[in-house]
Amino acid sequence: MIKKWSVTYPAHTGPEPRNVYVYLPLNYEYEERKYYPVLYMFDGHNAFYDRDATYGKSWGLGQYLDKEAAELIVVAVECNHSPKNDRLSEYSPYDIDNPHYGKFIGRGDETMAWFIHTLKPQIDRDFRTLKDRDHTFIMGSSMGGLMSLYAVLKYNKVFSRAAALSPSIWVSVEKLGELIRSTPLSPDTVVYMDYGSREMNFHAGNEKSFAALGAEMLSRRIHLTMRIVPNGNHCEASWEQQLPFCIGALLYGIKAKEVEESPKKTTKG
Repeated sequence: MIKKWSVTYPAHTGPEPRNVYVYLPLNYEYEERKYYPVLYMFDGHNAFYDRDATYGKSWGLGQYLDKEAAELIVVAVECNHSPKNDRLSEYSPYDIDNPHYGKFIGRGDETMAWFIHTLKPQIDRDFRTLKDRDHTFIMGSSMGGLMSLYAVLKYNKVFSRAAALSPSIWVSVEKLGELIRSTPLSPDTVVYMDYGSREMNFHAGNEKSFAALGAEMLSRRIHLTMRIVPNGNHCEASWEQQLPFCIGALLYGIKAKEVEESPKKTTKG
């Protein structure tokens, strides 16, 4: 089951509405004493429905989770669609000055403040969630992949696991490396990170940066899965094929839990 409603996200993009999608597991309706881990996602319009996806192809995430009978709630938030490409600002923790994309102020911390202090409390109130860090994950691709890496590093007290597919590390490899070296990280942190071998001119320099960030994370003794996807590309069709790997990493050793008390009343779940 996927629920969908509109929210405003006024931090820096004005009052325009955007969609929130919430996937509920197959057994959510009838196993009323079960509480579930939660995965937050960027670019939520691309997660479930081809009709909503930017390029007409989604990840097909709902079908995959149903097929696997995964006990996971997914909360996916639509991005900024401004023709000025403000998605880069919304999904970047660092300022951007790029000859191709132009100059943008990085407002990723504002984005994460909304996720953590506005969205997460609402989801925890309205659905049967396991609220603690151990059961709170984050995932995205491209700029959303960059934000997922940043979130699990900078906000490690909130998110214990992250999946970053084709993350846009080009924004600032140096600052990401410094963050990895300096931020407090719990040793149970789990990170999945991949790149496609055919995407965005995956050249030696890009491969070197990807490997360097992986080495930095390994030096912090966290649980890291890194992959170069054979013939992988920078698109939803390719990311859909990686779902067994990234969802497997996020849910490894994690289960929904039954509680003894009567379930809380919900407004949307």
